[in-house]
Amino acid sequence: MKLFIMITNVQYVVDNSGNKISVILPFIEWEKLNSEYQKLQNKMEIMLGIQNSIAEIKEAKKTGIKLQTLTDFLNESRS
Repeated sequence: MKLFIMITNVQYVVDNSGNKISVILPFIEWEKLNSEYQKLQNKMEIMLGIQNSIAEIKEAKKTGIKLQTLTDFLNESRS
């Protein structure tokens, strides 16, 4: 997934020392950024699920625990 969003008209709110403390941007830009963020969050959730599944499989192989087969899982989900 390529993430490239051109943001224009960004304004900064600064404190008395000139430190940036907030950002103001057009709402449409916020919606684009938020949409991309949600997509990345979903992708990360899927990737972490896969990573956890692989770790579970490795542990099961190491300890000899029998895991549910894909066929059994699919049959179970159909009932």
